Amino acid sequence: MSLTRKIQLLIDVPSDQKNEMWEKLYRYQNRCFRAANLIASHLYVQEMIKDFFYLTEEIQYKLADEKKDQMGMFNRSKTGTTARMVFDRFKGEIPTDILGSLNNTIQSTFSKNKADYWQGTKSLRNFKRDIPIPLPVKCISKMRYDEETKAFCFNMFAIPVKTYLGKDYTDKRLIMERLLKDEIKLCTSKIQLKDRKIFWLAVFEFEKEEHILKPEIIAEASLSLEHPIVVKVNNVRINIGSKEEFLYRRLAIQASQKRIQDGIVYARSGNGAKRKQKALYKTENLESRYVSHRLHLYSRKLIDFCIRQKAGTLVLKNQEDKIGIAKEQEFVLRNWSYYELQTKIKYKAEKAGIELIIG
Repeated sequence: MSLTRKIQLLIDVPSDQKNEMWEKLYRYQNRCFRAANLIASHLYVQEMIKDFFYLTEEIQYKLADEKKDQMGMFNRSKTGTTARMVFDRFKGEIPTDILGSLNNTIQSTFSKNKADYWQGTKSLRNFKRDIPIPLPVKCISKMRYDEETKAFCFNMFAIPVKTYLGKDYTDKRLIMERLLKDEIKLCTSKIQLKDRKIFWLAVFEFEKEEHILKPEIIAEASLSLEHPIVVKVNNVRINIGSKEEFLYRRLAIQASQKRIQDGIVYARSGNGAKRKQKALYKTENLESRYVSHRLHLYSRKLIDFCIRQKAGTLVLKNQEDKIGIAKEQEFVLRNWSYYELQTKIKYKAEKAGIELIIG
């Protein structure tokens, strides 16, 4: 299975060369943005061309290579049509490996959704300017650990970079160490540019954890407002988290941000809006970070409990009913992250080899 980790990167070149590296990355991002929209548009026209009823009968409209199918309308494979189009348009401005990876991803996503496009139930996706840049494995070289800087260093697109893990309370450092030892495999990843920072959305492939589990032992769990998770296996029952710990802390963060917003009006003027809103910037994404960390902790405790009890099956009971109730009550929907917690449980259960059943 695959695992994604968000790791911050720093450009590891002298200060006078950094602007040149940044310019290259932003140019790659711009070309990816333009290429993605072109690919999506061409794919849509290809699929819908058979609905252009005003074309003459001599027009062939089978989406296939004419060399392989006499009804084919392409002079190359279907995948190669959009790939060659963006290769020719952006030749010399961006590595073709990036464009090839981008083309494959969009082709795959388009194939999954084309039935909805045809029925008119979904609109064609519009890619934004801050699109992540695909990072194929072949564009990464010289991966190593630098003892002097205490960072993992490598070259991406011929740009020297190093990782910035800070106070790493997760498994990022361990995963990078395993990668250097060839214990896990690195897959095609992405590079995200945000607020003059570089984030590596690294995708790793590894084998599932091996635990002694018994499928006949069933753990029953439920998500509620009073306790984030209540789980029972045989005669053992535990509550994970509490309303006071999760909900009240979340409401406190919201109240704090509201007080800061109200106080901005009375802040001393001058030197622009950024200085007046400095306190607000410090609390940016504070609530979402807190929620993500807590739900990660709760889901981890749930899976660890199942492993200790050797439960090979995990059942989430009455989830559809509870999600329906949450949608009717605005307070619960706003402050209780049912879906996000369910997603984290699903991922961790798959990693541990536990079958998850959502009732």
